[in-house]
Amino acid sequence: MKRWLWLGLGLSGLVACGGKDPDPIDVLPQACPGTTDLRLPGQTSSSLTAAEAPDGVLITFKPKVSASAVAATADFAAAVEREGGTVKRRFPGLNMVSARLSPEALAALQKNPDVLSVEPNRRVHAMGLPTPPPVVSWQGVFSTQGSVGEYTEGLKMVQAPQVWDANNDGVLDTGAPTGEGVKVCVIDSGWDSKHPELKAAFVKGRDFVDEDSDPSDETEKQGVLTVGGGHGTHVSATILAQFGAGSGGRVAPGNDPNGVVGVAPGASLLVARVLDVKGGGSTDDVIAAVEWCRAEGARIASLSLGAPDTSEKEQLAFEKVYDNGNGMLSVAASGNSAGDGKRGISYPAAYNPAVIAVGAVDLAGDYASFSQFGQELSLVGPGVDVLSATLLGAASLSGVEAGSTPFASSPLSYTAHGSYTGRLVDCGLGTDRASCGPAATCEGFVAYVDRGDIFFEEKARNVIEAGARAIIIGNNDATDGEGTFTLGAANAHWVPTVSVSLVSGAALKERVGQDVTVNTNALDYQRESGTSMSTPHVSGVAALVMSARPDLSAGHIRAVLEKTALDDKTTPGFDEKYGHGLVQAAKAVELARSLPAGGGPLPLP
Repeated sequence: MKRWLWLGLGLSGLVACGGKDPDPIDVLPQACPGTTDLRLPGQTSSSLTAAEAPDGVLITFKPKVSASAVAATADFAAAVEREGGTVKRRFPGLNMVSARLSPEALAALQKNPDVLSVEPNRRVHAMGLPTPPPVVSWQGVFSTQGSVGEYTEGLKMVQAPQVWDANNDGVLDTGAPTGEGVKVCVIDSGWDSKHPELKAAFVKGRDFVDEDSDPSDETEKQGVLTVGGGHGTHVSATILAQFGAGSGGRVAPGNDPNGVVGVAPGASLLVARVLDVKGGGSTDDVIAAVEWCRAEGARIASLSLGAPDTSEKEQLAFEKVYDNGNGMLSVAASGNSAGDGKRGISYPAAYNPAVIAVGAVDLAGDYASFSQFGQELSLVGPGVDVLSATLLGAASLSGVEAGSTPFASSPLSYTAHGSYTGRLVDCGLGTDRASCGPAATCEGFVAYVDRGDIFFEEKARNVIEAGARAIIIGNNDATDGEGTFTLGAANAHWVPTVSVSLVSGAALKERVGQDVTVNTNALDYQRESGTSMSTPHVSGVAALVMSARPDLSAGHIRAVLEKTALDDKTTPGFDEKYGHGLVQAAKAVELARSLPAGGGPLPLP
């Protein structure tokens, strides 16, 4: 049962009306027990477009001939603190500190003759379109037998199986390059230390967000644990997901039970977490991570992140670790804003030649409309509907059934998992608790809610407080199918929530009052799109080439990848949307093996 409240006029109103009792005014029904503590997660903008204030400033100072770089940096940090600033990070190798200062303190500091330059510590973001780790040492022991069903469409597009399983029998070929001996450092949102695809390859990690040695994709504050979106896990698994039995998690029907295998399954994994649970980070954390990766012996750094504007200090850091082609090879996403009419590559991808800029193509090899482009673009990789691992249980598979009729559906991000059967109630737009009308009871029902007007999380909150135990969102765009929607953030009060197409929605509305079943099941893999997904394909191929020819420099590896890329048919030769073309592992390894010791002179003939 649900009790409706009414509001009467105040005493003055009664007097003005001659003392006549007013008619009751229906307002919102009371929320069902156990739902009133439901709090709407904060609204978040897309991490790719949100304008955020810089996290302080980056300050470069004059080096001191009479002091070591460490001592000089300590002296300058003290000067910053004397002006009332808080030093966040120190970079002795770059004669730089990052700090937070008031406008007055910054103005005073800029009068210091030792200050060379000051720039914003700009924000960076993931380039995807959405317990402490075990102490593990990489011993070079990994599974050599699996199933060809683990070979994703993207994996085959970049020729990875042709390198280590030439006869396509699901067994790694003896002596074939697998990435073994190559450390790849993924600078991203962290990882899921429990995912079977990644555990064996993990070497070491560092969390530059929470300042500890646990780079898990989560943050705990005041006893509340907030989990990220699995971006770093998806990227890492694309590079080096493990092969064979025991490496798989929960998969969707039709997918291989062993999950997926990465481009370079023999490579080892360093994890540098610089993106928080909302997918954002700071320039100084990226710089610190790049330096850490290099110090830990990484030969490749993979960055599926970026910012729209350049940073002189960040560029200097990437150029330093690249060391004129003799150091670490950095691979970064070109960005996803081309659909907004944006020409130009995001940063750090555009720091040519220190960083390889990677754009995206779809699974047919055609240019992806969101992929940013420009003269700095080097290569492209698969970046649309890429299947890879995610946080355990973070992905979902959904189903809707009315009677014996199934309806195609799509689970909303952050939905609860489970199954519920109940009467279907039309809740309109779900704008408040009263939207479901008298048919809604606290005993439970399935809410049908139309898309439009307010956020999906608001709709969900309203109908859950009205008693809904499952929710179906009806799309209002006939061209968008079931849609790809989100509840915004994880919440313990969510119920199984799915979306259906405009056509299916109309058919379901005809079944209002009948029993409908909604179910959502947890998965450990999902498809994602963005230059975030194309970037790790290139990083993985680079690891294969380095595994085949460990004597080649970063400059040689870059040249080999570009020279052997598959050119697009639309505009032969280098162009701004495809760069040199789609990265090709087998051709790159073949060319690398043909080069003389050390690779010979550059550019390649």
